[in-house]
Amino acid sequence: MNGTRGGRGRRIVLWRHGQTSWNLERRFQGSTDIELTDTGLAQARRAARLLAALKPDAIIASDLRRASATAAELSAITGHRVSHDSALRETYAGKWQGLTHDEILARYGEQYAAWKRGEPVRRGGGELETEVADRAAPVVLAHAEKLPDDGTLVVVSHGGTIRTTIGRLLGLESHHWEGLGGLSNCCWSVLGEGARGWRLLEHNAGTLPEPVLGDDD
Repeated sequence: MNGTRGGRGRRIVLWRHGQTSWNLERRFQGSTDIELTDTGLAQARRAARLLAALKPDAIIASDLRRASATAAELSAITGHRVSHDSALRETYAGKWQGLTHDEILARYGEQYAAWKRGEPVRRGGGELETEVADRAAPVVLAHAEKLPDDGTLVVVSHGGTIRTTIGRLLGLESHHWEGLGGLSNCCWSVLGEGARGWRLLEHNAGTLPEPVLGDDD
């Protein structure tokens, strides 16, 4: 699923929300609607100042409060209205939601291990990663298609949803998606449009993207 027309030079910035109290507690949030901490709000303000320098053409975001509050900081600087979409929410993980990492390992250790091996697992009885990509990636592509040539779309979402969306847009098989490392709070990844589809230009970045010199040497 590439969905690009080569040569238009568009860019997609996938930005994870700021810190929440459940992040600090290593508690699985999933689709639970948790607010930013004061630190998370400060992270969003700092990152928004940086991302505004990219002169984004559009901003879309998950409708969960931690993502919408993060997106609002960039909206306040750029003047762009945020388009919220529930399809950009984090993975629904059923009984895992609200549990700490250690509690998940203790209660669902075999399920966790299978997921880490790349097997299709409904964590806690929730969504498959491919189902998350099925709902999120088309939304991202639809908004990217509206960009002008060399335009930039900022997508404010969640770690798991961003990882699966990147995997889908790069055309990777789903069992390889775990190979994309996680994003820190308020860090982002950048996809750029190439002749053969989307390319991963930056991952888990906290500074502005720099041009790549000597791409293959």
